[in-house]
Amino acid sequence: GQSRGGPRQPCPPQVPLLPVEDEPSWGPHRLALLVPFRERFEELLAFVPYMHRFLSKKRIRHHIFILNQVDHFRFNRASLINVGFLESGNDTDYIAMHDVDLLPLNEQLDYSFPEAGPFHVASPELHPLYHYKTYVGGILLLTKQHYEMCNGMSNRFWGWGREDDEFYRRIKGAGLQVRRPSGITTGYETFQHLHDPAWRKRDQKRIAAQKQEQFKVDREGGLNNVRYRIESRTALSVAGAPCTVLNILLDCDTSETPWCAFG
Repeated sequence: GQSRGGPRQPCPPQVPLLPVEDEPSWGPHRLALLVPFRERFEELLAFVPYMHRFLSKKRIRHHIFILNQVDHFRFNRASLINVGFLESGNDTDYIAMHDVDLLPLNEQLDYSFPEAGPFHVASPELHPLYHYKTYVGGILLLTKQHYEMCNGMSNRFWGWGREDDEFYRRIKGAGLQVRRPSGITTGYETFQHLHDPAWRKRDQKRIAAQKQEQFKVDREGGLNNVRYRIESRTALSVAGAPCTVLNILLDCDTSETPWCAFG
């Protein structure tokens, strides 16, 4: 039985775990965190609360968009980022192209508004896997204006890899300079990489003309011709961290990129 003796004590006031976003110290800019995604739900459950807490501690206004590809074509990271950019709304003024399996461990990493040009958070000197000097994958910040100057990313890259190498050429072609972190002393321990290649194989298949296409610069397509439909838009809370899940149906012109289909 429950003891009824003695006066009831009031519940202690709840102490907020994170800073309140409407405080002046947060600054005027708001980040759209664009996360290309398909089926990696265990990584999503870790990623959303971790990044919400990480950015909130740094007083970065943000909105996390999970760009969930639900069509039957091969995964297209670049097209998903284009869609996320177009669907992210006018209340955000810069983006982070952010892999779901890469968590920043060093709080000195800068996620603030990249006014001077694209800022590559997961630089070759820090990323646990990719160390070549033109690498711009993993985590890349751009103002929305700069992303539009590049016409976004190419929609021709179905399957895993190479789309960020093509985007590096777009950045250079737009007259922009990639900047990277300085003063970070944690080296290859700067990030936690959640991906287990033995358990989840990457779609690295190259078929037909895709083998030649993967190294070309796409001078025609990008934001201007990405073809998609939003099947649903759902606001979620993952362990108390808010995000928006966009279920995205990409479209593919099989006469242009026949390698978009499996088989």
